[in-house]
Amino acid sequence: MNGNSFLHSYLNVFLLTALCLITLSGCQAASDNLINQSKQEDSLSNEDTQSSADSSNEEKGKTFTAEIIKVIDGDTVKIKMTNGNQETVRLLLIDTPETVHPSKPVQPFGPEASKFAKELMPSGSKVEVETGIGERDKYGRLLAYFYVDGKMVNKLLLEKGLARVAYVYAPNTKYLDELENIQKQAQQNEIGIWSIENYATSKGFDDSKSKEASVEKPIGSCNNPQIKGNINSKGNKIYHIPSGQYYEITKPEEKFCTEKDAQDAGFRKSQS
Repeated sequence: MNGNSFLHSYLNVFLLTALCLITLSGCQAASDNLINQSKQEDSLSNEDTQSSADSSNEEKGKTFTAEIIKVIDGDTVKIKMTNGNQETVRLLLIDTPETVHPSKPVQPFGPEASKFAKELMPSGSKVEVETGIGERDKYGRLLAYFYVDGKMVNKLLLEKGLARVAYVYAPNTKYLDELENIQKQAQQNEIGIWSIENYATSKGFDDSKSKEASVEKPIGSCNNPQIKGNINSKGNKIYHIPSGQYYEITKPEEKFCTEKDAQDAGFRKSQS
């Protein structure tokens, strides 16, 4: 092999080697770019998932502790603040059937809602209070979410089928999505207020169902309730026992097994 042939072969080898190195470098760069892009996409995906999770469960806001004075009905409670002041509180975003309304009969599942609330929040017990934005309604009542042992009372009433989602007014809609999801589950299971067809509506509770339910489901566990509950022309809820003067002429709107059942439903004993 002469000198020129040797030089020509050397140059060919050198150029071929350089080309391979350049190709390998480009492949590695492309691979690195793909890996980095994949990591970025995974990161964005994780961020999206986390964001979605955060939005589906609102974090509990700032709360203060208060003492329960009295549960008025399922969605209204009287409390004592740490400074000694007393407040009437309306639970936000829910509505339970009436038991103490001056012009309405005791509605189906109203006594059950009141009983559940009283057992959950007996007089003298402590409750965490998270007030809403704006804090008060047109009657001057505090608007709030209650927590007992870390669980929201508003949610528990919906889970039991003892309340409906209602009175939804911005900006007090913080937990609305969660509460509506709980309500949907209760509706599907047909429990509580959802067990009576067309009783709970978007406009409230259908009072025409009250007499039907009271006949079908007397309060208490006896087979033949004798105590008669009646609402007079002034809206007063009065119960009559068999020995009472007006018992025979009283047309009951609700019947009870015991006087305690009647009293728990918001009725007082007839004076005659």
